[in-house]
Amino acid sequence: MKRILLLILLPCLSALLAGCGYNDIQRLDEQVKTTWSQTLNQYERRAELVPKLVNSVNAYMVNERAVLTQVTEARSRVGSIQISAKDLENPELMARFNEAQGQLSSALSRLIAVSENYPQLKSDGLFRDLMTQLEGTENRIATERGRYVQAVQDYNLIVRQFPTLITAKIFGYHTIENYGVSKQDQITKDPEVKFTLPEPGKG
Repeated sequence: MKRILLLILLPCLSALLAGCGYNDIQRLDEQVKTTWSQTLNQYERRAELVPKLVNSVNAYMVNERAVLTQVTEARSRVGSIQISAKDLENPELMARFNEAQGQLSSALSRLIAVSENYPQLKSDGLFRDLMTQLEGTENRIATERGRYVQAVQDYNLIVRQFPTLITAKIFGYHTIENYGVSKQDQITKDPEVKFTLPEPGKG
């Protein structure tokens, strides 16, 4: 009797959950985690390229140790923050992760700018290959981050709209802070431009 009752109730329960958006929430939640994992994959690829890049320029940039140190330290900070799809609802940890990645991007930009002053370095095959790989990785990071932003937007929309918000509350699903929201003031701020004037008598 219990088995028959269970067989009758299960299809009804499945239909009820599907009708209240449970399956859509599950699908979009999984999509957010998948796109974030793909983004992490590209971040990790960049982190793996950095030591090779530093080693390739080390022999050339004898007067630029500070830049190499900044890149190495920034890469170390990135490696010290372990994050996964389970941490997406932890704004503090995500902010630290994004800040560390931003510092690495900034340090790499300085390294690339300084490398322009070394013609022999720019003609080195290993350096050119690493730069090509790094540029490709940066493009993939931007692409995957864009997909993640869209996935979070789709997920947040369904857990906030009626009637699926009721299902989300019942099963403990919450909105996720999207990429860049915690530092939007910094992102939208006008860049500060400074020109260094030569000291008197040295111009």
